[in-house]
Amino acid sequence: MMKKGIDEDWTKRVFACIQCGKCTGSCPESAKTPLNIRMVVRRKQFGSVSASQHVWYCTSCGACTIRCPRDVKPSEVLIHIRSDLVESGRISTSIQRALENSLIQKNPWGKARSKRSEWALKADFQIKNIGDLREKRLLFTCCVEAYDPRCNVIPRNVSKILTYAGIEFGILMEEEICCGNEIRRLGEKGLFEELRDENISNFKKYGIEEIIALSPHCYNAIKNEYGEEAPGVVHYTEILWRLLKEGIIRVGREYKKKVVYHDPCFLGKQNGIFEEPRNILMAIAGTELLEFTRSRENSLCCEGGGGRMFYDVDLEYERNAKSRVSEAQELGAEVIGVACPFCLVTLEEEAKEKGIEVKDISEIITEVLL
Repeated sequence: MMKKGIDEDWTKRVFACIQCGKCTGSCPESAKTPLNIRMVVRRKQFGSVSASQHVWYCTSCGACTIRCPRDVKPSEVLIHIRSDLVESGRISTSIQRALENSLIQKNPWGKARSKRSEWALKADFQIKNIGDLREKRLLFTCCVEAYDPRCNVIPRNVSKILTYAGIEFGILMEEEICCGNEIRRLGEKGLFEELRDENISNFKKYGIEEIIALSPHCYNAIKNEYGEEAPGVVHYTEILWRLLKEGIIRVGREYKKKVVYHDPCFLGKQNGIFEEPRNILMAIAGTELLEFTRSRENSLCCEGGGGRMFYDVDLEYERNAKSRVSEAQELGAEVIGVACPFCLVTLEEEAKEKGIEVKDISEIITEVLL
């Protein structure tokens, strides 16, 4: 349940809206779905927003918030509206299931907590429990990376690179739980707070001093929504670029492919990390780095975030992932490079038909390391 003070704050923000329409104009969903952010905010001013306002189409990419001239934070207003819908029970079965799974098993898919760290058992080197280490550097694994077979490769690869570089780190094993980023964006702020508090409790329990987040979604939650009690957090591409730049790790093989990099919303436009992933790719001999027409802060959302993984949009329109893959093909790209498991899963579904590979940056760098 939302606190009164937060309600009052959002009331002030909503009434700061001047109906300029920049939010709707910048929204990748408003161009093709019934979602009209300007109208939603307008209706919120009169207290008449309902589930029919299509607030579930929002992917929380943040484009509207970046471009709002009055700091209304429209994407946050939509979260506030979703919270009302969750509280009143006006949600789809799929969203309800994801929330219940996160309450019981601490991940939206309802996978067993005991299997959270199975990815580590498949590595050909030892990955330690954080409690067994002197240096309290935590590798924090996203739910998608922990349980999705395609994304398991990301924590294994990053672990391999860190081990190769002599950087001591550990994981929470089955004590690790969902960061809550998507849960908050689905409107269940009370559950988000429970997940946040349990994570912070674990961080304190083991004296964590630094967190390496593998997913931009986890990175965003810990950095921007956990408060001052959370340790410092970095995204894994920041660490990898530093290791390359300082010569701690070296690339010894060429990667003779044309790679176009896709900026994840929660890494790029919401947290300003644009250069490190590109620098990593440019450091690899033989790689030709291409750019999408919409890149960096204007990057086109893959539509995986904001809870959309748990909400089926019953509309016939071209998915952003399909548009993205089509442009990659036009550019002559052989590989779409990503730094987010949500983007990896969403884009790969479309790319297979076009014969284009989608690879996480950790996969590419692992292939060329000395």
